[in-house]
Amino acid sequence: MTQELPIVALIGRPNVGKSSLFNRLLGSSKALTHDLPGVTRDRIYGEVRRPKDPLVKPFALVDTGGLEPESAEDIKQAVLSQAREALREAVLVLMVVDGREGLNTLDEQVAALLRSANKSVLLVVNKVDSEAKEALLTAEFHQLGFPVLAVSAAHGFGANRLMDMIMDSLPPGDSSSFKTKPSPMHSPEHSGEHTPEHLREGRDADTGLRLALLGRPNVGKSSLVNALLGFERQIVSDQAGTTRDSVDISWLVGEKTYTLVDTAGVRKRTRIQDSLERFSVLKALRSSKKAQVTMLVLDALEGVTFQDKKLFTFLDREKTPLIAVVNKIDLVPKNALNALKQRFKDDLSFASHVPLVFTSTVSRAGLGGLLPLAERIWTQCQTRISTGQLNRIMSEATQRHQPAMVNRRRAKFFYLTQADIAPPTFVFFVNNAALIRQEYSRYLENQLRKRFGLNLAPLQLHFRSSHGKAKE
Repeated sequence: MTQELPIVALIGRPNVGKSSLFNRLLGSSKALTHDLPGVTRDRIYGEVRRPKDPLVKPFALVDTGGLEPESAEDIKQAVLSQAREALREAVLVLMVVDGREGLNTLDEQVAALLRSANKSVLLVVNKVDSEAKEALLTAEFHQLGFPVLAVSAAHGFGANRLMDMIMDSLPPGDSSSFKTKPSPMHSPEHSGEHTPEHLREGRDADTGLRLALLGRPNVGKSSLVNALLGFERQIVSDQAGTTRDSVDISWLVGEKTYTLVDTAGVRKRTRIQDSLERFSVLKALRSSKKAQVTMLVLDALEGVTFQDKKLFTFLDREKTPLIAVVNKIDLVPKNALNALKQRFKDDLSFASHVPLVFTSTVSRAGLGGLLPLAERIWTQCQTRISTGQLNRIMSEATQRHQPAMVNRRRAKFFYLTQADIAPPTFVFFVNNAALIRQEYSRYLENQLRKRFGLNLAPLQLHFRSSHGKAKE
């Protein structure tokens, strides 16, 4: 019988190094770290597994946003709400403080919150670089009444001792008997159109279909996540840039697993005001490359902006399996909706294979078709076509419509083969690749799409000169 994977939560005020400690324990750089307060706002999950160290039992680790319990600001209260959920799930809490700055009022407020939660707490004094500084930098924190340990997340000092103390605090059990714990947020009252039977956060990113949400700030990416899940997992705010890190959320729909990646909003480079946002944008684009299918979220009221078109062009050039999701159609007057849809189709016609879905997280219009559509796109991306079929189609297509003459020479086609999938990649062997014009390449692409039902997947076509096949 399997046991649920125990959860360890990182809690503390802003800018004490929780995300750095998260990455240190996880052995990766999954959480975004920066010296600006408030970088982490949503909960970030990961699994700590050390298969080469039998003394380290696996556990789930959750990084939370910086807490300011007595702040009245909506966004800070939303962060607090997310942290409370993590606290409720945890078997052990690591309260992280800054040894260099010392004890302050916010630390005392966080400590009071943890005492009322009646959880096992270990006070981790971060930014202590050596044993020589340990006694001095930890002294005043003992008054909070929790066991104290000094560490440096950045340099690794005390990391092994911290892991030992975590192991001592976890429930007993053989490491092979643990499984990931579903989030206790999932009760029947949270049900929706795609109700999660289990939320498996921090699990293997290759499990199930991975969907990245990309778009400018404040277009409704986090609202879309919540609408798909059927409850408010993400912090939703009308403050642009609420999501600064990429957040993975996996759940089951029937017997199928999906992973949503809600990413930071991507702005024009001239609007990126600090290194934190540049790093967030980089992670957002990287997330889209790791996902099987990307949903580029657009604002129905704002239309296709210059930045939207740049993102769309980038994803199309990278051959990213893509859905263009036009959100907030509930705000568009009904008599203007058809004209709006046509305008989006015209603006994005240069990549006509990309499906356009018009959605509203308020009325739930268009949401039911997103996951089946993503499945169809990914299925097409896995298509393999035999060489014999390809060469028959190539022969028919080139006879029906010959390539144009270029400098009194015409391209001759010898052979066609499929080199790869995801995206389907085709290599044409020709007498001289320089004789293939872009419009003829598009013609051949359209023939492949039409004959093999590849109307949604990105296709990659390469033309390779093969002078030895035949003489011109």
